[in-house]
Amino acid sequence: MSHPLAVAAIGFWHVHAGDYVRNVQQHPDTTLVAVWDDDEQRGRAAADEFGVEFVADLDELLARPELDAVTITTATDQHRDVIGRAIAAGKHVFTEKILAPTVTEAEELVDLAREAGVALVVSLPRLSDDYTVAIERILDDGTLGELTYSRVRLAHDGWVAGWLPEQFADPAAAIGGALTDLGCHPAYLTRLYHRAEPLTISAAYGHVTDRAVEDNAVVTAEFPGGRIGVFEASVVTTPGAFTIELRGTAATVMFGFGGERLLAKGGAFGEEWQELPLPERRPGAFAQWVQHIHDGTTADDNLRHAVELTRMVVAANESAATGRAVALTGQAAPVA
Repeated sequence: MSHPLAVAAIGFWHVHAGDYVRNVQQHPDTTLVAVWDDDEQRGRAAADEFGVEFVADLDELLARPELDAVTITTATDQHRDVIGRAIAAGKHVFTEKILAPTVTEAEELVDLAREAGVALVVSLPRLSDDYTVAIERILDDGTLGELTYSRVRLAHDGWVAGWLPEQFADPAAAIGGALTDLGCHPAYLTRLYHRAEPLTISAAYGHVTDRAVEDNAVVTAEFPGGRIGVFEASVVTTPGAFTIELRGTAATVMFGFGGERLLAKGGAFGEEWQELPLPERRPGAFAQWVQHIHDGTTADDNLRHAVELTRMVVAANESAATGRAVALTGQAAPVA
């Protein structure tokens, strides 16, 4: 491997493409060396912006022995092909969610990466945030009691304020709308907090605008023991709408209501709302990826989350399309 790692940015379809390039440029163990995009004009503009070479031929770029790794932010429907080609070329891969349009394809990519000995990591940033660290500690110490209900909502004004690119409304390229992209974060957090796989998924999608994909989504997940998890996404609401509500048999924990504060009430927390301190966040997904490359290890937790996230999103899309609850099958072991 190069020192620092030589990384190419593959695709600038997604709004987070530039963020991952900046991660590459800011991390002391990585350096950006090239850009590819299936849209040459878009790719050349990105290469100029970040001061590196534009390579028009993806296979030629992936064949370069001096290239160690790639970030992939193509359209979602290209993930199976592009990520697969990168893995086949022996390049480590950091990619935007969802990992692939289907569970089968996601599992195939995970297997291919393991067989090739390359580090594959999916960007699931809210697993590392301070509120998640704090909530996991509360779940570990039992002060919430048994979690019986959760609600996680993430929303922004992308199609109200006009900054969300129109390619996100292409159902073929994006494999869905607000839930498939933005709703991924509430989905994987819901799974993490319940520490189990959902039994069924029921979804209702709304179209506030006239686009071909949903811009408003609410999903209900049934977990073992009668527990309920609700996760929501919207791109047609005021910004700053990220909230977590966890209701247990002993206490309640809330985050994001009226500010980025973690509040608790009941049981060991007392009868009045109290603000809890937020611990240091964990290293982010990109930093974890670089560490896995250096250590020669596999991001097992991240990949398990990524595959099960795909399963939840696929089920939600099916439920919204059919108007029926979808039973989840073929799941991994419960979340540790």
